[in-house]
Amino acid sequence: MNTVQRPDQQLESLEIDLLLRGIARRYGYDFRQYARASLTRRIRQIMEREGSSSVSALLERVLHDQLAMARFVEDLSVHTTSMFRDADVYRALRGEVIPLLRTYPFVRIWHAGCSTGEEVYSLAILLHEEGLYERCRIYATDISDRVLERARKGIFPLRVIRESTSAYRLAGGQRDFSSYYVADREHAILRAGLRKQILFSQHNLVSDGTFNEFNLIMCRNVLIYFDQQLRDRAHELFHASLSNFGILALGKKESLRFTRFERSYQELGPNIRIYRRTR
Repeated sequence: MNTVQRPDQQLESLEIDLLLRGIARRYGYDFRQYARASLTRRIRQIMEREGSSSVSALLERVLHDQLAMARFVEDLSVHTTSMFRDADVYRALRGEVIPLLRTYPFVRIWHAGCSTGEEVYSLAILLHEEGLYERCRIYATDISDRVLERARKGIFPLRVIRESTSAYRLAGGQRDFSSYYVADREHAILRAGLRKQILFSQHNLVSDGTFNEFNLIMCRNVLIYFDQQLRDRAHELFHASLSNFGILALGKKESLRFTRFERSYQELGPNIRIYRRTR
């Protein structure tokens, strides 16, 4: 049964429609097909941080202030991430995917929705330990330029990196994790060698198209924030961007079930959401 909206909720919904349409026309960022409940919560949080008394006031601000718009994109994007998040997925990458990637003379990887870069660098470490990194190129993309700038630097709070040590070990890490960064009192600076095969660039899954052919695409814990229509578009984009027998890695709460591409892939293991394109 559909819940009847109160008049104030109806007004807020109308204002959000105008906000999203205005941003799409002014800046080209189209958030209109993001899952509405999550989107509304995040817009309310942005209003509080920006000191806007209404959605309409927030619209006026972002239309006239590009810095406010940059903050809006950064806040609206999802940045919940950590190094070696879901360690069993990285173990599966080592055991199931790396042997397949070894068969290519050069490996192209797309990490879509890379956020602040923790999972991109995790993949770089894994590839380095498996002796593949030098013949890989990782295209790490996100919608937010501000987030990408943070990712490019490869500097993270030391406390957070140290907390990732156990995840690294669970993921099958083969070395002393601290050998991958230089630490000062508060920060961990990842070694430059981990960045040299990564190209960070802006890409919008809502509106941008394919830009290369890839052997591996990772897009983890991004699609859960899209509505069904936008998820379908993303899967169409991924399928068009994958080479024959290429690999698609999704988040553990995401799936190819009930998509028109479900029969185009073979799942490589139970409950890890890693798929090999078969047609």
